[in-house]
Amino acid sequence: MEKINLVHETKGNIKTRRIIYYILGALQVLFVFRLVFKVLGANPESTFVAIIYSVTNLFLAPFAGIFRMAVTKGIETQSVLEPSLIIAMIVYAILAWSITKLLDIINNRKTQESLQL
Repeated sequence: MEKINLVHETKGNIKTRRIIYYILGALQVLFVFRLVFKVLGANPESTFVAIIYSVTNLFLAPFAGIFRMAVTKGIETQSVLEPSLIIAMIVYAILAWSITKLLDIINNRKTQESLQL
C-alpha cells in the first residue's frame, strides 16, 4: 500500500513539474516574439503584434523601468531593445526552477515520512 502512495506522489510531482515548465515555455515563447518584434521594428498596429505586446505587458510590469530602452531609428522602422525583457525572461525561468525544486523538497519529505511509518 505504501509503494502505491509513493508512486502516486511521484507521478503527481512529475505532472506538476511538466505543467510549470509548460507555462514557462509558453511565456518564454511570447517573450521571444516580443523581443524579435521590438528589435526588428514590427508594426505595433498589426493585430498579432498588438496581442503579443498586450499579453507580455502584464508579465513585464514588475520589471518596468529597471533599465532604459535602447532605441535606434531607421528610415522606415524603429528598433527597440528592452533589457527589462531579458531580465524578466531570466527571473521567470529561475522562479519556475525554484518552484519545482521546492516541490521536490516537499515531496521528498513526505516520501521519507511515509517510509519511516
